[in-house]
Amino acid sequence: MNLEQAKKKLADYNQKHLLQYYEELSETEKQALLTQIEETDFSVLSYIHKKTEEKKEVRIAPIKALTLTEIQSKKGELKDIGTDAIRKGKLGAVLLAGGMGTRLGSDAPKGMYDIGITKPVYIFERLIENLFDVVHEADTFIHLFVMTSEKNHEATTSFFAEKNYFGYDKNYIHFFKQAMAPASDYKEQIFLEEKGKLATSPNGNGGFLTSMKKAGLLDFIHEKGIEWLNVFAVDNVLQRIADPVFLGATIDAGCNVGAKVVRKNDPDEKVGVMCLKDDHPSIIEYYELTKELRDTLDENGERAYNFGVILNYLFEVKSTENIMDKELPVHVVEKKIPYLDDNGNFIKPEEPNGYKFEELILDLIELMDKCLPFEVEREKEFAPIKNKTGIDSVESARALLEKNGYTL
Repeated sequence: MNLEQAKKKLADYNQKHLLQYYEELSETEKQALLTQIEETDFSVLSYIHKKTEEKKEVRIAPIKALTLTEIQSKKGELKDIGTDAIRKGKLGAVLLAGGMGTRLGSDAPKGMYDIGITKPVYIFERLIENLFDVVHEADTFIHLFVMTSEKNHEATTSFFAEKNYFGYDKNYIHFFKQAMAPASDYKEQIFLEEKGKLATSPNGNGGFLTSMKKAGLLDFIHEKGIEWLNVFAVDNVLQRIADPVFLGATIDAGCNVGAKVVRKNDPDEKVGVMCLKDDHPSIIEYYELTKELRDTLDENGERAYNFGVILNYLFEVKSTENIMDKELPVHVVEKKIPYLDDNGNFIKPEEPNGYKFEELILDLIELMDKCLPFEVEREKEFAPIKNKTGIDSVESARALLEKNGYTL
């Protein structure tokens, strides 16, 4: 893209201010800015208006979960099914690690955060150790695909290399970048984070397979015969990854997606819960859960909408590919976005000052035919690190890890 083409595109979207420092840039910086303008999808700004539009009526119904009691009754059989698939190379794992440790007070990728007490214990390290549990059980390595972002790719790949991949076979670890989306103020003006760089952020976890395809990894998946992907978040240091029982149960149930869930601690706990929306598997966010739905009971007298998701999913590759090109909703999220002000000063706001745009896995699940909610024990598989202290924090995760016998 040349300068005139960039000016035209920016004029079409009322973003001409993004070139205000153009003449101050070096030739390399100018070209980088023009390339970024060419590659940026400015159409996401239209979703700011849609943010306030009324949502269409949907029919919400409970979805049957496979409970701990039911899992235990046929655990051996399910584990055999899953282990057999793993040994045949049919399972890969996808670590969603595009974020930074900002809320933990760190400028590094979140997975690099040290949660150790008497020794260094990094979040990435804990996840690799969890994956090793299954690698040792099945006696075979599992391909791990690590989704980074433009903001943390170099730091993440360097860190893995520096730590010798935490003992994992590096030939089975593959890094790829997720797509980025621009960040705007409340008046739909995209921020600059540098004089020659638009402010951007990772575009959410819903496009993980599209990003893998762009990186050439979908061809690799086909070549290796991988049929399932276990997609999981970076911040849950206690989760079981590539769980053969989970895989076996999802295959046995004839589902094309599986979701690990935990029973809610409290009816008002702020977690998304599994449900059916217009007969499709879905997740209803805690703020959408009406009192009527919250108090609905099933045939056993238990709350019907009581299983919260923990962002650990199984996706059948073939089924996910079939819906990959369908347009997902774009979620407009208020965030604190660092930016250059009108005088070229770099500002780090204390309060939300604009919007980021994300596609989410929950919308991907809604396009699938059949999902298995798979219950896990909260205290054994759910230790998310979202904050430094308090609920879902470094402190609470440390306590749960120690309770499960891990030395920190």
